[in-house]
Amino acid sequence: MLINDLAKKIENWLQEQIKDRDARGFVVGLSGGIDSAVTAALCRNVCPETTFGVIMPCYSNTEDAQHAELLAKSIGIEYETIKLDKPFAEMVKLLTGEDYNPEKKDLVVANIKPRLRMTTLYYFAARRQSLVVGTGNRSELTVGYFTKHGDGGVDLLPIANLVKKQVVELARFLEIPAPIIDKPPSAGLWEGQSDEKEMGITYEELDRYILTGQAEDRVRKRVDDMAMKSLHKKQLPAMPPL
Repeated sequence: MLINDLAKKIENWLQEQIKDRDARGFVVGLSGGIDSAVTAALCRNVCPETTFGVIMPCYSNTEDAQHAELLAKSIGIEYETIKLDKPFAEMVKLLTGEDYNPEKKDLVVANIKPRLRMTTLYYFAARRQSLVVGTGNRSELTVGYFTKHGDGGVDLLPIANLVKKQVVELARFLEIPAPIIDKPPSAGLWEGQSDEKEMGITYEELDRYILTGQAEDRVRKRVDDMAMKSLHKKQLPAMPPL
């Protein structure tokens, strides 16, 4: 499918979602990365006046917030910055009895960040009678590379059927600023985090396995293991069959 046809198909789907759910617009968390940039641009094309971006730094790389602001201004959407450092630090202190130490790179603690962001997005969505739009792509969803009830807690996932390289192609078509397209993908859970380093495989390897079923044994085992261990993230809560 041509890239312009792909963009139009997703935008038509977003238009249907707005109508079917009787919503006024979209709320998108802007991380400064390519996935949220593409998602926000698609939403803007459907609802230019009622797509709202939220920038939520939380002990984050300052460049990420700068890129998020660059994106919001370049596509012309309304946005607000909500700093989550203080509530996050208080939550960590409450739960662990210790001050937050980013040097520990504790994933259990770091996952509080996307859950605070989810709460923030739903506040704005309720106030604006809007839908929370997630930024997960097919590559990440396949291996469960997202936080349950964090960035996985959304109403819509418009780029969920695109692997990472397709997201990059769409970003170029949508004229996303180059610094956002070219930066290494990161979930931003701590300073210097890299998606590919944490997963242990590259997006190129992951995309190839998803699209063709072909991969080195090392890649195949890693992807299959991650997919199996994260299966619970994609399931509804279990209920007894009474």
